[in-house]
Amino acid sequence: MKPKLAVSSYSFHRFGWGPEGDNKPSLEQMIDKCSELGLDGIELLGVHFEKSEPAYLHTLKQYAFMRGVDIVAISAHHNFVHPDYSIRVEELNKLVRWIDVAYELGVPTVRAFGGRWNTIKSFEDFMAASGDEPPLDGYTDDDAFDWSIECFKIASYYAGKKGVTVALENHWGLTGKAEGVLRIINSVKSPWLKVVLDTGNFNFRPDQYEEMRTLLPYVVMLHAKTYFGGGIFYDAGLDYQKIGQMLREANFSGYVSIEFEGKDHPDKGIPSSIELLRSSL
Repeated sequence: MKPKLAVSSYSFHRFGWGPEGDNKPSLEQMIDKCSELGLDGIELLGVHFEKSEPAYLHTLKQYAFMRGVDIVAISAHHNFVHPDYSIRVEELNKLVRWIDVAYELGVPTVRAFGGRWNTIKSFEDFMAASGDEPPLDGYTDDDAFDWSIECFKIASYYAGKKGVTVALENHWGLTGKAEGVLRIINSVKSPWLKVVLDTGNFNFRPDQYEEMRTLLPYVVMLHAKTYFGGGIFYDAGLDYQKIGQMLREANFSGYVSIEFEGKDHPDKGIPSSIELLRSSL
């Protein structure tokens, strides 16, 4: 069975980084576009929600259902890597909030971050350092992993009670390598903590495909980065024929969510991404 194709709301609005500027379609307009393009689903970034009270979420769920588009994931933004326990609790509550939103929407998974130190403030400098950064003075990466693991144990337990899967993304910092992702997964040991594999976030590693392959047994969703028009930040030079073969070997038939990160306008870049992925996956 072939993977199903979805798109992240990030593909429509890149926070002023792309040619679309600050022009952010509503979530309903994004759902309409998915329906027009024949996509199976949509992934919604939490930061794209303008409101999240249950009455609105129920209306949004009905709207997507009537348009024939599955809301397949919610993406949370949080950071557990902080020595202050009270701040870690605040960050944990952010993730819990989006687990609740997913539950109200009937969405099966919430994308989550492992965390980073934020000791390199400039994103350009962070990328120049291959997504690696030094710990805060007086602390080690082991401390950061302990904090993240503790939070994910709590979040996964809570998510399991709601029937929602937390999906840890390979997103720089602690999860910039497959071994960091697996350190968290294997330490938490929860059936409600899985992996969302971002194809574009291992590009600084010696063999980005081997990093991806290592995570495939744990993957519940794939983020497919595309760069039509040239990458906004970089172009990972991804071989989707090769990635497609890897997915077939792993018997992956879940959702592939497009994260278009190119300089083309989304009206052009998203259809091009659909064509590429349909031909290769």
